Amino acid sequence: MTNLVDLAIRAHGGFDRFNAFSSLTAKLHQGGILWGLKGKPTVLEDCHVRVDLRDERVSHWPFAPTMNHSVFTPSRVAIETPDGAVVEELVDPRSSFEGYEMETHWSNPQVAYFAGYTMWTYLTSPFILKRPGVVSDEVEPWQENGETWRRLHVCFPDDIATHSREQTFYFNPQGLLVRHDYEVDIQGRNAAARYLADYVEIDGISLPSRMRIFPRGSNNTPLAAPLIVSVDLSDFRFE
Repeated sequence: MTNLVDLAIRAHGGFDRFNAFSSLTAKLHQGGILWGLKGKPTVLEDCHVRVDLRDERVSHWPFAPTMNHSVFTPSRVAIETPDGAVVEELVDPRSSFEGYEMETHWSNPQVAYFAGYTMWTYLTSPFILKRPGVVSDEVEPWQENGETWRRLHVCFPDDIATHSREQTFYFNPQGLLVRHDYEVDIQGRNAAARYLADYVEIDGISLPSRMRIFPRGSNNTPLAAPLIVSVDLSDFRFE
């Protein structure tokens, strides 16, 4: 049987092609109940995102209603003006979420931290599975939507900021990532299932333009409601 990591990377365009680029920029529209629960219903509803493909570094802009942008890294996150002046910042940002639950409000730097590691994980997958320290093992397949999806149980190292150390990636028969499970550690470890659809090919790389995240039940099936987060991406540009 074909190694699943290799199959997935080939299906998404190949590692050599992905490594030819240093960043990815896209237009982003987000919805779902999460943002209102965090007290930030529109701050990143319509924005742009730029993801560094080599280092875990991300920027979102604008932080409505301002024209400010974020600068995210795992160890520090800041909100800056268009001229680069720091408005707010968090050093060791993950520690600021200690004790937080689903309904706990976030500051703008906390939004930037969550949105930063989220979009970096999403837009570098499945290529992220080849990064140093990332360990993946194929586990039993999963039946859904009349298809058999092969699955990877993935453990991330401490130096990668992401939802949780252990996650599960599901791939369709063609090798495209179609589902992604995790627990959101920074908001009470709520279990989620992310669904990916409407793939587009940009410069030889296949990218999902539509994502929907739902709660995940104890039997590993998603709940129909509520929709936690919706993500719609367009105007992709590799550099």
